[in-house]
Amino acid sequence: MLRFLASPRWIGLAVFVVVMAVTCFMLGGWQYDRWEQRKADNAVVETNLKADPAPVGEVLADGWDPDLEYRSVTATGTFDAAHELTVRFAHRDSRPGVQVVTPLRLDDGTVVLVDRGWIEGPRNGEAPEDVPAAPTGPVTVTGWLQPASTADKAATTPRDGQVRAVNGERWTDFLGTEPMPGFVAMTSPEQDGLEGPAEPDLGTGPHLFYSIQWYFFAALAVFGYGLFVRAELRERRPKATEAVTPS
Repeated sequence: MLRFLASPRWIGLAVFVVVMAVTCFMLGGWQYDRWEQRKADNAVVETNLKADPAPVGEVLADGWDPDLEYRSVTATGTFDAAHELTVRFAHRDSRPGVQVVTPLRLDDGTVVLVDRGWIEGPRNGEAPEDVPAAPTGPVTVTGWLQPASTADKAATTPRDGQVRAVNGERWTDFLGTEPMPGFVAMTSPEQDGLEGPAEPDLGTGPHLFYSIQWYFFAALAVFGYGLFVRAELRERRPKATEAVTPS
């Protein structure tokens, strides 16, 4: 009764269903893995946010580690206002503006880049004229470690007092020394005229929903194939009965 499944048309349908189901299942697994990774990343961020601030030199003694993002650190030194840059097109809540990044020269001579905050500016990305000046003299700042941007050289190399993204490795010639990896998004002390860093997004996104959706499509493909087979059997059953009924 199931011989029709060996016909080219039904073999083609079966292959299509298998490919579709496997593809949907794999996409579901991929989205589920992204959801799990997002949860793990959020757990690291939450732990870092709760940790007591530690000297940036100690935290970065072994270089950058992705698990250091949002680690609270302190740094004591003097701001190098002569090498301050602004980050173009740093929109916040649909408002155009720039991030103000000022190198902080520590007591031991090393340099760490400090994002002092955000200020609204013109839509063309240029820095506004009223950027608050960095504090003078020795200062201790506290902030969250942030990773260097992976943008290309053109976007991260200082030019005309601006960059489009922060990557300290591209600031070596500009500063005369290579700064510490990443940068510090300053949370303290607060500065009039500059908005501090935005709180991290600890949501998990739509990945779990997408995962369930793809698994549903995989199951639907198999279930739909079963319905087609059942419908074909129903259509063929009366014909088989007529063939054996005596006249």
